[in-house]
Amino acid sequence: MEFVIREYTTYDEQEIVSLYERVGWRAYTKEPERLKQAFFRSLKIYGAYQKKKLAGLIRVVGDGVSVVFIQDLLVDPAAQGKGIGTALLQTILQDYQDVYQIHLVTDHTGKMIRFYQKNGLVKDRDWNGCAFTK
Repeated sequence: MEFVIREYTTYDEQEIVSLYERVGWRAYTKEPERLKQAFFRSLKIYGAYQKKKLAGLIRVVGDGVSVVFIQDLLVDPAAQGKGIGTALLQTILQDYQDVYQIHLVTDHTGKMIRFYQKNGLVKDRDWNGCAFTK
């Protein structure tokens, strides 16, 4: 099934919470008002649509000049493996190709590592960096 990527500009709580639920990110869905605030404070958000249904989403925070952080990249499990995640990520990488640093944090699984490496990202230790998290 084909998909279309477009900037996500109108917050629809039902479709957002539903997508986050489908991928199992319940820490976000337990506090929908907080999730809504996060969306409004984002630098940029893109959605991937299959027949007008939100199938994936990428959300970026930062200043857009020296640093951006890919906060959320999620694809409905029923739509995974169809290139949606790659298309969303590549859209952001293209938009912010002149930014000094692009960061993200993800699960430490083989699937995630392979996905991001396939798309040109490197682990922090591979660029002689060190990441800290609280």
